[in-house]
Amino acid sequence: MDQSNRNSFLIKSEAKRLGFDYVGISKADFLEEEAPRLESWLNKNMHGQMSYMQNHFDKRLDPRILVPGAKSVVSLLLNYYPSQKQVDDTAPKISKYAYGNDYHDVIKDKLNQILQFIKDTIGDVDGRVFVDSAPVLDKAWAKKSGLGWIGKNSNLINKQSGSFFFIAELISDLELEADGPIKDYCGTCTKCIDACPTEAIVAPQIVDGSRCISYFTIELKDAIPLDVKGKFDNWMFGCDVCQDVCPWNRFSKPHHEPQFNPANGLLEITKKEWLELTEETFKKVFKDSAVKRTKYNGLTRNIKFVTTS
Repeated sequence: MDQSNRNSFLIKSEAKRLGFDYVGISKADFLEEEAPRLESWLNKNMHGQMSYMQNHFDKRLDPRILVPGAKSVVSLLLNYYPSQKQVDDTAPKISKYAYGNDYHDVIKDKLNQILQFIKDTIGDVDGRVFVDSAPVLDKAWAKKSGLGWIGKNSNLINKQSGSFFFIAELISDLELEADGPIKDYCGTCTKCIDACPTEAIVAPQIVDGSRCISYFTIELKDAIPLDVKGKFDNWMFGCDVCQDVCPWNRFSKPHHEPQFNPANGLLEITKKEWLELTEETFKKVFKDSAVKRTKYNGLTRNIKFVTTS
């Protein structure tokens, strides 16, 4: 086994030890296929008010600009599929990824441990870790490293376990053995396109972000447009519809990360209690949660939007 192979094996083993479900590696180079797609998506204003998507265009497409000297991108998947669901079927719904502690904090900690392991075991390596917080096209890198294919809902789908995963990266100047992509297994299925409540999936693999329920309930700071009233399927934070209907998610299995377990009685909150939510309760329930991002006013705006006619 040569050095790049050996180092790849060591990193993958350590990542698995820390709880990551899948690890793949790709060569850090220009994402040629993604460049025209990203440009077209931005030109059509499908990012809505997510102006940050326009920033650092070159860095999004070339990790060597983001991390000077980068040679490898290690992509990692961490399952968040829960074993429980909200108790009150009539309560406003919250996306599964937000049941537990904020994934940014949980995953960043694990990634930093991997980076430290690399430095201790392999040597003086320069690298950076990313989890949904920098100009990195994480799904493109995960696809390139063979962790799955991009579904028609634009999510990464893993053949063994579906799509309920967080994606993270470790970009470094370490030469590693790269994995190759796998084929697309969506076939003629259009369940996600047909099921999207706001018709945000405008073509296979193209989601108009400005029409997505997740965008309206998390990113949008203004009032939610009235033309989507009654189309939210009761979602108050995020939306899982295009994943819930995906046949590949019949292979989803409950996660093993204690920090992703539902926090502070979240799943037991009834519709009545959500309607009466106080700022104090919001702070208590979502103390360590990704839901903090909407702030109290944003979440109560969403609750009102989905519960009033």
